[in-house]
Amino acid sequence: MVDGANVVGSRPDGWWRDRAGAATRLAEQLVAALDAGALDTDRVHLVLEGAARAAVVPEHPRLAVVRARADGDSAIVELAATLSGDVTVVTADRGLRARLTARAVGPGTLLERLS
Repeated sequence: MVDGANVVGSRPDGWWRDRAGAATRLAEQLVAALDAGALDTDRVHLVLEGAARAAVVPEHPRLAVVRARADGDSAIVELAATLSGDVTVVTADRGLRARLTARAVGPGTLLERLS
């Protein structure tokens, strides 16, 4: 599961000027990584919040986009609780990590695989 706001926000590339565009680019990178076999997972859940919910995300059978009704952290906690198996959440948010029972890794772990 990917905390879209946290991963996008981890790179100072001007994402704050176009949050939906930055989320779209992240989704495109996730799709490319899934197709290339760079992500060892059956499914990626990309959680988007705020203005990033307007992202245009390519359809992919292994990418599920969650457009959080309110804050992304609550959506991630709720979704992680419903998933079975080995769940990993990509976030650097310490407050979110404290609320999770799932394993958490930082954005750098994901970004290395996307490049």
